[in-house]
Amino acid sequence: MAVAKPGRENDTLEGIDLKRWGLPIEAVQALGGNLFDCWDRFHDCFTTRTRDTSPLAHIYLKGLLLLPDERNYANIARRIIGPEDDGQGLQQFMSDSPWAAQRVFAQIQREITHDPTLRGGVLAVDESGDKRAGELSAGAGRQYLGRLGKVDVGQVGVALSYSVEGFWAMVDAQLFLPKNWFDADHADLRKRLHVPEGLLFATKPQIGLDLVLQAKQRGLPFGAVAADAVYGRDSRFRAALDKAEIPYNVDVPHDYPVYLEQPEVGIPPRQSDRGPAPTKRQVLNGVESVPAECLVGEHVVWQTLQLRQGERGTVEVTCWATRVWTISDDWQVREEWLVVHRLSDGKMHYGLSNAAVDAPLLTMMQWRGQRYFVERTFQDEKSELGWDELVAQKYRAWQHHAALTALALYFVMKVRRQWVREHPRSEELNAEFEIEKLPALSVSNIRELLAAVLPLKQFTIEQALCVVVGHLENRARSTGSRCRKQQRERQGIAGASPESSRAPAGGACCQKGEKH
Repeated sequence: MAVAKPGRENDTLEGIDLKRWGLPIEAVQALGGNLFDCWDRFHDCFTTRTRDTSPLAHIYLKGLLLLPDERNYANIARRIIGPEDDGQGLQQFMSDSPWAAQRVFAQIQREITHDPTLRGGVLAVDESGDKRAGELSAGAGRQYLGRLGKVDVGQVGVALSYSVEGFWAMVDAQLFLPKNWFDADHADLRKRLHVPEGLLFATKPQIGLDLVLQAKQRGLPFGAVAADAVYGRDSRFRAALDKAEIPYNVDVPHDYPVYLEQPEVGIPPRQSDRGPAPTKRQVLNGVESVPAECLVGEHVVWQTLQLRQGERGTVEVTCWATRVWTISDDWQVREEWLVVHRLSDGKMHYGLSNAAVDAPLLTMMQWRGQRYFVERTFQDEKSELGWDELVAQKYRAWQHHAALTALALYFVMKVRRQWVREHPRSEELNAEFEIEKLPALSVSNIRELLAAVLPLKQFTIEQALCVVVGHLENRARSTGSRCRKQQRERQGIAGASPESSRAPAGGACCQKGEKH
């Protein structure tokens, strides 16, 4: 769509008043500079003791934001740098360079902390899984892949998302390594894939708890924590949050055991002199637990509450809560809220919260409701920014990729929030469309505008042919190297020099019938 010459001073576009929509052309033209400024603020995160690799971070950010798909190292390098670049520099930067992904996440959290308009959000713990072709990528194995809804070979990461009205961002993430990855059989693979030497096995709730406590230590201004049942059913996860005085509302399974009366826990007294004395703790006062779902009956008085004003109207929830007692895995008794959310189809979601006794039910449901923006975080990072397009195998590559996709989303959110503040939309639009809340700019919208001011390099036919030939040459060299290695192994001279074991002329490096 071309910019009309008449009315340029009014930011008109074929008769559309752009300022009315909060989209002055000057703001769009400044997007490239905004991205540079964001990268510049994070510049030190990408330096090591010996090198400044930050220019490669700028290139990778552009690739994530501008490419529509296939955001691998070679494609990003060719479309951002030029057809002569094969992506080897980016691959080394992402897979081998020792810059710390945690510095990026720490800087994101620091900037949120210092922004007074982003205080009081909810910190959500969740996981995201992606399929892998084999088990040679760090942490890959047969495991439940979250939103894919099935067990398959893949990688799973635990992530923190921070959300406040009109803003959501991933503020930390760590790759989950299944327990078998710490056995002796995986020692060589751990070393080859740069898995940190001192890393110990941790469950997903343990990883999530560490990330939350670290965010609190950094001063991230969240008001509560929300999580699904993977984390909520872990009693030690909830107890640790409570001990740290962090409010939460977390889901639990429908059959999670709760008590209507306070149980007394201890080791029962010895009843006779015969036999060994009791050593195991148990409930002493005869109170029995019941599944959470058994508390929902005809006596329940449901409340319908308004959580927030969304783009599709008012978001309402039907809910109920009651006080219950729970016993943790280490036999600690705690009083919590059992919070039940009834969906329109009659299904129930159950949660536990350590909110104060006099806490409004609306407050607890608002904490839970912010988990919607966790879904938005994952959706935007995967569908718009390529989080699920990583093809590298190394642990560092996963952490680096997670940090840079998080930074890309944070950049978009900051731009969107800045425009809302500096270029407010006309209030007449609400009346014109008869809605209370106008639709916000999406991540896709910002990417489209950014692509207009930072267009991808276009290949000529000659350049495209050079890229294809270069790709074929690299594959041919790789095949030749593999075949020469196979030949040396067959001849039992694996230590021979390349000159003495070079393949015969014509490329006949494999025996008849052998597959490459």
